[in-house]
Amino acid sequence: MNPLLIALIAWAAMAVVMVVLYLLQRATKDAGAVDVGWAGGVGALAVFYAVVGDGDTTRKLLLGALAGLWSLRLAGFLLKDRVLAGSEDGRYRMLREKWGHRTQRNLFIFFQVQAFWAVLFSVPFLPVAYHDQPVFGGFDLAAIAVWVVALAGETIADRQLARFRANPQNRGKTCRAGLWRYSRHPNYFFEWVHWFTYVFLAIGSPYVWLTLAGPVVMLLFLYKVTGIPYTEKQALLSRGDDYRRYQETTSAFVPWFPKKRAE
Repeated sequence: MNPLLIALIAWAAMAVVMVVLYLLQRATKDAGAVDVGWAGGVGALAVFYAVVGDGDTTRKLLLGALAGLWSLRLAGFLLKDRVLAGSEDGRYRMLREKWGHRTQRNLFIFFQVQAFWAVLFSVPFLPVAYHDQPVFGGFDLAAIAVWVVALAGETIADRQLARFRANPQNRGKTCRAGLWRYSRHPNYFFEWVHWFTYVFLAIGSPYVWLTLAGPVVMLLFLYKVTGIPYTEKQALLSRGDDYRRYQETTSAFVPWFPKKRAE
């Protein structure tokens, strides 16, 4: 099947999914489902591409397994953290306040934009699904190693933060435990690392350059769009000076040793 046609089918499917989630949002007054839909949708598209692609069968199975498991973990975490937690994520509460009576119209557009982003982030899977070189070569083993490190780092960071938040004595404080001592956003860092998995899996394909869209676009999103800017704005509102001190001493993204704070 033509890759462009596949991408258009994927976009149509994600648009329908996001309409359903938008209607759910109207009923629950909680827009967090869009994050779950995005994470689950990207993984579902990887599996879809693996099924319809013309590449090596083992390589396609590897693509479906790695992207599917990544998606399942992330969607499950977001479902627990942003939908079943009982209150809407602070980012969406801010948007509701900002948009006022235009909230529902803007949220519908926002959900459809997320459908487009899901398809955009699925583009790196296509060169892998159409790559006919058999596995397992050195680059394929590197891809698996990157995936393991990224998923382990992201899982550990999420659990450390959840454990910190579960302690009532930490209310209003900033997590500096474990990986959070070395990066203000270790979960984002390992999410970014994860996208290099598909770069390695596609090496040898004439379209390997398309896989660079994963790490490049993800870095752009994390730094300029929905990641660090919104998260840190919310953290400053809720934790004030404690978070400012954290910003002064701790790397924003790449884990590194903390700096001594100038008094």
